[in-house]
Amino acid sequence: MAESPGPVRRIVHVDMDAFYASVEQRDDPKLKGRPVAVGGDPKGRGVVAAASYEARAFGVRSAIPMARAVRLCPTLVIVRPDFARYRAVSRQVFDLFRSVTPLVEPLSLDEAYLDVTVNAWNEPFGVSVARRLKVEILATTRLTASAGVAPNKFLAKIASGWKKPDGLTVIAPEKVEAFLAKLPVDALWGVGPVTAGRLRAAGIARLVDVRTADPALLRQTVGSWADTLVALSLGIDDRPVVPDRPAKSCGTEETYAQDLVDRRLMRSEVERMAGEVAGWLLRRNLLARTVTLKVRYGDFTTVTRSETRHPATREATEIASRAAALLAKTVAGARSVRLLGVSVHGLESPERHDAAAGDGQLPLGFGDEGRVSSPREP
Repeated sequence: MAESPGPVRRIVHVDMDAFYASVEQRDDPKLKGRPVAVGGDPKGRGVVAAASYEARAFGVRSAIPMARAVRLCPTLVIVRPDFARYRAVSRQVFDLFRSVTPLVEPLSLDEAYLDVTVNAWNEPFGVSVARRLKVEILATTRLTASAGVAPNKFLAKIASGWKKPDGLTVIAPEKVEAFLAKLPVDALWGVGPVTAGRLRAAGIARLVDVRTADPALLRQTVGSWADTLVALSLGIDDRPVVPDRPAKSCGTEETYAQDLVDRRLMRSEVERMAGEVAGWLLRRNLLARTVTLKVRYGDFTTVTRSETRHPATREATEIASRAAALLAKTVAGARSVRLLGVSVHGLESPERHDAAAGDGQLPLGFGDEGRVSSPREP
């Protein structure tokens, strides 16, 4: 395995277990042990923001439509999100993080990277910091968290999900190569079923297979992400922990194995992606002013269309409608489509929005959105 230059860092990734659902179960004894989903109305475009582990046993996962979740689990208890409570608990958790190190990079309300190479507890080992943090979080919030400890962010994030819930996984520098050998390509955050299928079809089933893959074939399969994938296959990730980096945009896109020619199917795909993006906004407790559509035609020509409106929104229905209207401004359908993508920009917090509402605009209520992790998000 190639090694990154410089001293070995101690990176901890902490992820609260089924955060929203766990807060609801903690605060309402009637929900303990029951399948719970936090999110929107199953009769509308609501999606699952978070699912308890009891619900996950039925196949209920974040970002799926709530209507589908109810079909999977007829006894599902649906709870509308209460972000005031979630933010209060999140502040408690992040106060603990920052009492240990100033190098805390939030990914959302319930997860973060910490660089504990130097820490306030003077612990020489990252695992000791992670273990103490888990104990402190439980004592403070009565909630469990899972943690991964590794020399870099890429490995730490994978490690934190290895033994959920209430897990702790350590990847020591000398164990990195053995750990990499275990990983299928779809273990990577951002490699979904479609991309994983294309990689396997190209003979790349494990992450370490990337090392021996033909570079031209790899680039044809995953595009510009090929170089990053090669680095990760070697266990290399030199990204520093960046404290409180604000999100500037979120997008999701799909490259299709066969070009799309049916305009109705294209619209359906665009609306699905819009729902995922709306879920991400809900997860981050953000609103967006701009919706952008990306279309790549069968000849690889790529176009984008954007629209900005005020006030900002995270309503899944509105974002889907705007994305579909942007699709109508392209020649998709008359020309076959290889790739579609939807993204949002011009992000702002509800507090900023509410301040604007005081000038005569009506405040925005919570819609039927849900949760999804932004693809390729670090």
